[in-house]
Amino acid sequence: MSIVVKRVYDQPSPEDGYRVLVDRLWPRGLSHAVAHLDLWLRDVAPTTELRTWYDHKIERWPEFQKRYAEELEGHGALLDLLLDIERHRRHVTLLFAARDRNHNEAQVLAAALLRRPAHSHH
Repeated sequence: MSIVVKRVYDQPSPEDGYRVLVDRLWPRGLSHAVAHLDLWLRDVAPTTELRTWYDHKIERWPEFQKRYAEELEGHGALLDLLLDIERHRRHVTLLFAARDRNHNEAQVLAAALLRRPAHSHH
């Protein structure tokens, strides 16, 4: 089972498994057909306020991670949904549009999912 992070502009591949866009805004210049998405989960993305504050300024990255992780605590149902998808589909790829592959919301989200205790449904 795996959760990986990939830039939405990168070529889709079969290894991606279930492809989830985790940006609040649709990626600029990308058609829905080319994006090859299974799900656009915009509600799990950082709030507009947080995204605007961060503004891809690398010096704000540590604080952005902290603030976004706090926001994600309020999105337990969405995190569980992603973990459920991963359990059934084996592979989930979190897609983001930012140019920076190491400092983006999908990385923070992936870390939050890995930390989340597995839950069981009856």
